Parts: sequence; structure tokens; C-alpha cells
Amino acid sequence: MYLRKMKIYFKISSLIILAAISCQDIERKEKKERLMFVDYGKWNTQNDSLGVELKLRELNDFRELLNRTEDIVCNDSLPKITIKTDQKIKTIYFHNPCSENYGCILIKQKNVIEIHNDTIFKSWELSYPLDSLENVLLRDIENYGKNPELADNPRKLLIYLSYDSLQPDKLYRTLDVLTDVYSEITDSTNINIWLNERNNFIPPPPPPKGYESVEEIELTE
Repeated sequence: MYLRKMKIYFKISSLIILAAISCQDIERKEKKERLMFVDYGKWNTQNDSLGVELKLRELNDFRELLNRTEDIVCNDSLPKITIKTDQKIKTIYFHNPCSENYGCILIKQKNVIEIHNDTIFKSWELSYPLDSLENVLLRDIENYGKNPELADNPRKLLIYLSYDSLQPDKLYRTLDVLTDVYSEITDSTNINIWLNERNNFIPPPPPPKGYESVEEIELTE
């Protein structure tokens, strides 16, 4: 009698364990299906196979990250960083040019927003904290050439991202915030980000009267 009860007990226990495992499997499957996969900075004509992951934790410093980025783009591929959260997997593509293919690249500074060490710089104005990102982006995105100091057009807006030292967690966090704010403002994921060195530009003096300046070469999508 005792053995029979024990057999029944073990059968019931086994069924409970199997049911629990099955529920966990279903929960994991549903969680995976709920995940959103979003690409940022990937143009419609570009193939997923061109993307090459930048493995930040395998690099020693920011200069090494820039060198690795340069190697990838000069091999006709797209450097990318993947950020994973519980709800979303973001793949962020960078559009740095290959210096071997360009003798000189001139970018209109009014079309550039620079983020260095989590501080925002716009042309030669004062700096802004990262929590001002939405306001800074809005000014450029909504400008459409009205203010000559701001971006000509949202499609020409270029965001430089740089750090004095490579801190993967900080870079991931900045990219996460940047892509969220940009997509909320524009309802688009066509963001143009370059990993770059800090540009310590000195604003040039105004040209003399009668001087005809050469128009800058613009790098567009």
C-alpha cells in the first residue's frame, strides 16, 4: 500500500515538474516573440550581410575602436553595434567614410551635432548636457534652412560620437538614448552617426567683402 502511494506521489510530482518546464518554455518563447528588432542607420538598399559587429569589450581604447571602424568601412562593410534589452534588440549602423577613398571630406558644421563624453556640442556654441538632447535635435530637425547656423535639412543631419576613453557601458547607454530620442522626434530610424575624434575647431574669421567662397562638399545619404 505504501509503495503504491509512493508511486502515485512520484507520478504526480513528475507531472507537476513537466508542466512547470513546459510553462517556462512557453513563457520564454512568448518573450522572444514579443521582442522588437529595430535597425537604426540602415538604408533600404543595404544588405544585412554587410554589417560587421564592433566588439567593444575586445578593444583597448577609443582610438582602437576608430581604427577597427575604418578597417570595416574600407572593406565595403558597415560597422554596427547591437544593444539588447528585455523589450528590444537595436542594431545601430555607422556611416563613417573610408579615408582611403576620400582625399578630403568637407562637412558643413551647421549640419553636425557632436556628442563628446556625453556632452553635446553644436558648431561653436556653448556645450549642453546630454539630457538636453531632445531640444538640441529638435532645433536642427525642424529648422529646414531657416536659421543659417542650424541644419539645412533633417536628411543632412550628421551626429558625431566620440569619447576620450573607451567605456563600453557609457557608449551603449548614449547610443540607446540617442536612437530613442531621434526616433521619437522623427518617427524614423534613418539616423546618420559617425564614430569620430573630438573636433576642436576654431571658428574661421568672416571672409573679406567681395570674396567668393568655395561651396563645401556635402556628404549625404
